[in-house]
Amino acid sequence: MPIKIIEKMNNIKHKIIVMSGKGGVGKTTVAVNLAYSLSEKGFKVGLLDIDIHGPNTPKMLGLENKKFLTRGGKIIPIKAKKNLNVTSMAFLLEKEDAVIWRGPLKHKVIKQFTEDVDWGKLDYLIVDSPPGTGDEIISISQLLNDIRGSIIVSTPQQVALLDADKSIDFSKKMDIPIIGLIENMAGDMFGEGSVSHLADDKYLNFLGSLKLDKNIIKSGDGGNPFVIDKSLDISKSFENIVKKIMLFCENRISK
Repeated sequence: MPIKIIEKMNNIKHKIIVMSGKGGVGKTTVAVNLAYSLSEKGFKVGLLDIDIHGPNTPKMLGLENKKFLTRGGKIIPIKAKKNLNVTSMAFLLEKEDAVIWRGPLKHKVIKQFTEDVDWGKLDYLIVDSPPGTGDEIISISQLLNDIRGSIIVSTPQQVALLDADKSIDFSKKMDIPIIGLIENMAGDMFGEGSVSHLADDKYLNFLGSLKLDKNIIKSGDGGNPFVIDKSLDISKSFENIVKKIMLFCENRISK
């Protein structure tokens, strides 16, 4: 069992880590749209991007040219909209800068993002992690107490499922409850239903399936989360997923 560092984020009700075993499965898309959707429901939300080498949340929220300010020795997160604040390595870098760091430096900046950011009082903190089970996600799992749970994103291909299985094992070994699995990019190209079968095999919640949809690419590239357009089928599917996540979190609080 990991040694937990003293909690310094006591004003956050629900801490959720969005994970994937494999890159390119839409984990950041899920994290961004989840955070945005919750903020639209009136919740105060923080989005913490701990993908040190490929921080893409600012791009997906139209915040590419923003930089951090400080106040009273604290970092002020970037405001994406009412009720939604964002922290990302991208706010410390120029667009073309590569981060060439080993584990200790990555741990240090993630520790700073948890301890030295003025998050204020939040209903939800959504953590967008890099793919895999490496330094960054180990660090955030040790730095945060009372993690409400993890959400594991996978596409339907067998190679992605193998890596999703590793994320499931990671969550269990780090004593992080698993909120559920999401199948992304479902359809004729990559298949459909295999993530649901994996959830059943592991006795885990299946949160829902998101079809491969060009509107996802268009919204991400344009800095406008797809959940803004309520008429899209993908938005309606995602709304059902958000409701299940909220229900899980509230039920955990009540027990």
